[in-house]
Amino acid sequence: MPDSPANAEEFSNLELRSELVQALAELGYEEPTPIQREAIPLLLQGRDLMGQAATGTGKTAAFALPILQQLPDSDRGRAPRALVLVPTRELAMQVSEAIHRYGRDMRARVLPIYGGQPIVRQLRALSSGVDVVVGTPGRVLDHLNRGSLALAQLATVVLDEADEMLDMGFAEDLDAIMAATPGDRQTLLFSATIPARVEKLARRYLRDPVSVQVGRGPATAGGTPLVRQTAYVVARAHKPATLGRILDVESPTAAIVFCRTRDEVDRLTETLNGRGYRAEALHGGMTQDQRDRVMGRLRGGTAELLVATDVAARGLDIDQLTHVINYDVPSDPESYVHRIGRVGRAGRSGVAITLAEPREHRMLKAIERATKQRMHLESVPTVADLRARRLESTRAAIHENLLAGDLDGFRVVVETLAAEFDVLEVALAAVQLAHEATGGSSAEEEDIPTVTATEAKAARTSTEPTARIFVGAGRSAGIRPQDLVGAIAGESRLTGRDIGSIEISDRFSLVEIPDAAVDEVIQALKGTTIKGKKAVIRRDRTQPKRPRGRT
Repeated sequence: MPDSPANAEEFSNLELRSELVQALAELGYEEPTPIQREAIPLLLQGRDLMGQAATGTGKTAAFALPILQQLPDSDRGRAPRALVLVPTRELAMQVSEAIHRYGRDMRARVLPIYGGQPIVRQLRALSSGVDVVVGTPGRVLDHLNRGSLALAQLATVVLDEADEMLDMGFAEDLDAIMAATPGDRQTLLFSATIPARVEKLARRYLRDPVSVQVGRGPATAGGTPLVRQTAYVVARAHKPATLGRILDVESPTAAIVFCRTRDEVDRLTETLNGRGYRAEALHGGMTQDQRDRVMGRLRGGTAELLVATDVAARGLDIDQLTHVINYDVPSDPESYVHRIGRVGRAGRSGVAITLAEPREHRMLKAIERATKQRMHLESVPTVADLRARRLESTRAAIHENLLAGDLDGFRVVVETLAAEFDVLEVALAAVQLAHEATGGSSAEEEDIPTVTATEAKAARTSTEPTARIFVGAGRSAGIRPQDLVGAIAGESRLTGRDIGSIEISDRFSLVEIPDAAVDEVIQALKGTTIKGKKAVIRRDRTQPKRPRGRT
């Protein structure tokens, strides 16, 4: 390993403290993404910022690193110095974990606060002292009302995924929270889209902000019809298995699999080799001799997959390359265009495949808008698809062998067996052996769940039994559907897609949710407020359970 990996030098150029640079190096980050490169210097100057950046662009590090950079070395006290507001509990956990990893060597105290987690644990942590709080608006407001969260010492407030927070009805909660923060705070707003309501929010909370936009340039390369562009939307836990299925079905001559960090490159390479693929890693933590050996094996055909970061793959031109696979959604459309431009050259056809997690679906749309080309959403290959593909591979191998001839040495075996069995049965047994010898009959696990665009929109029409919860607040309290969706999604494990029909009367509301989640949602909402007020929450008993659907 070289003494000064590329990532340490790249991030040092942003004048980040050594503890942060070292943490990034250990995590395998090789270079700042566009949003990081533009935003971090401005934030270190103390500027307010409005950033247009979707999931996968590296925006968490863009605001987390300056927050950590500006923490005092000692005597931090108990009150938080930074508050990050996010729309969902899942994002609160993800952002909190990321900030904790970046600030580990600085002993940064990071606390996520969200519904569905025992509030006693949060109260204990807050009383002990924290540096950064990451929370959903509903639970943050609860702590403010309890007096357990003091915001007078805040230096920085981050509104992450502001468009989603507004869609979920958190506007009034945000107003109440921001009113409790110091007037001289630094405020950062990040949003995947900047509609008029987000601009209005920025005007209200930000002072003379600078704007940073990721992916604003048009596509300049790679936009050739010879490149087939497809995407699979799949949960993170199923990504390695999904990649294996895709490789089995696509059978690339040679492919580059792009990952975001070198740590992920190493892990994925090991996983692929453990599953029988011939994969080689390529990243900035390797010496030039190691890189040369890897490329020699790929060009010589002893390796079929190159798992790489963007930095390490710069300048590579591989004649036999047929596939580019984005294991992680690229951080910006320009990176996507640069990646897929490696196939489809000189009149050759190629394939570009992207694996996206469900919440990264908007990033795919941003890439489509920038490239002015559509990515076709595909379903993950099923076990039946794999069996059909492997049978076809066996058939093709036998066909090639028949054309090659030179089979006389085996004639005596066939003639001997044909005296006892039908010739067709002999051929079937031979095909079976050939199929099994190539791993074609290996046992497969269950089919991998996939999320297509159609399925995501139709998620609310599932046949899962549902029930309704009674909320003791209605139109007279100013309750709107988005207020109820925001409260439930922000305080429980449910997402907006899990919520069915909503009926709002003058004094109460009824919300349809999966029956299995009723107790959890009731418990979560009992400790929070809706539109700033407590409300009675209980199961509605006026209607029996029914298959899910909208009216």
